[in-house]
Parts: sequence; C-alpha cells; structure tokens
Amino acid sequence: MSAEAPRLGANEARAAPPRTRLGDARLYLCTPDRDDLVAFVASCIRGGVDVVQLREKSLDARPLLARARLLKQVCADGGVPFVLNDRPDLALESGADGVHVGQDDAPAALARRILGPDAIVGLSTHRIEELEPALDEPVDYISAGPVVATPTKPGRRGTGLAYVGEAEVRCGSRAMPFFVTGGVSPETVPTLVAAGARRFVVVRYLTQAPDPEQAARRLRGVIDEERARIG
Repeated sequence: MSAEAPRLGANEARAAPPRTRLGDARLYLCTPDRDDLVAFVASCIRGGVDVVQLREKSLDARPLLARARLLKQVCADGGVPFVLNDRPDLALESGADGVHVGQDDAPAALARRILGPDAIVGLSTHRIEELEPALDEPVDYISAGPVVATPTKPGRRGTGLAYVGEAEVRCGSRAMPFFVTGGVSPETVPTLVAAGARRFVVVRYLTQAPDPEQAARRLRGVIDEERARIG
C-alpha cells in the first residue's frame, strides 16, 4: 500500500479540494435517507466520519435531489466530502463532491465526463474479476466487499477476508485507495486491518446507533489505534 499522507488539520481540511480530503479519509459513512438526516450526519462527522455518501434507492429524482442538496451543505459545514450514490446527473445538479457507482450503474467513465476532472468518482467491486478492470477506470477510490453478507446488500454473498488481501496488493500496486465494506464495527476492525484494510465504509453500526456521535468516535478511535499499531 502506498504511504499515507499526513492528516490535515480542521482548517486545512475545509480548504482542501475534495479529492485531497479523500486521500486522507479513514471512515466513510454510507447512509439512507432518514427523518433526522441533518442531525444524524452532523453527529457522525463530529465523531470522526470523514466522507459521507447518501445511498437512497426509494426516492424519485426530485426528492432525492432535495435531500442531496441538504446533505451537501451539512458536509460542507463539517469539512468532509459528500458523495451521492448511483446518480452522476443529480450529483452534478446538487453540487455534490462526487458520485459512487456500482457494477450495474452508470459507467465510471460516464460519471467522470459528467462531473469533470476534479470530482470524486468511486466504484464498487465484489470479486477479483471486477477488481483488476476497476483499476483502469477513471476513479479515485474503489470499495471492496461486502466482506460478510449484509442486509444493505440483499442477496449478495460476503467476499471473505481473502478479498481484502487481494485488494491491498492490487490497489497498493497502483496507489489506488480502497475502502472495505460489510460488517464494519469496533469489534471487526482489528481483523480487517490484519487482513490489509486501512479505510472503512460503515452503515449499520452508525445508522442503528442510539448515540451516533459517540459510536462514530469509538469506531474512529479503534481504526486509528489499529493503524498506528501496525505502522
């Protein structure tokens, strides 16, 4: 894996371009829409989340655009990049910092053409056969997983820890950041770090937390401790 850049201070993070902030990211929140979306995301950012993605499959374009615009402002106030799932067109219209696409969504190259060279474009991968081609796409990061089966990806089998190791080797050789998904929690982070993970996407551990800020702080603390332990 390529050497980590030094962490930015709060004022530097707010001033840095989104792609620069992405390079320093460790904890990535992926959340559906919810009634308390603004308060929830703001709490998670205070707790240590440094990238936020809105992933909402049930909303039509106009209401999704409205929620994306709202969340873009929350993330801008918190100094973290905001990414919209699936929809590069709505990402452009909402002012999002980027878009995340899956294997069956709009091609990453199309997302890049729509959003331009300075936007964040992320791409999901779920098996080795998808990983190598993804490294040739015009993307800024790759997600690898889910390591274990999860309700947020119904019907998708877990990749297992071996896939994390493959992602570390192949992404590391190309200096491509990758985020591990699936079952991320303070209890699973040490095992994931040992397998090669350094960056993490979290869903349920925060979306189901009674106190999201404290949960994010605990998770971020474990991530930082484990990364420091291995050097």
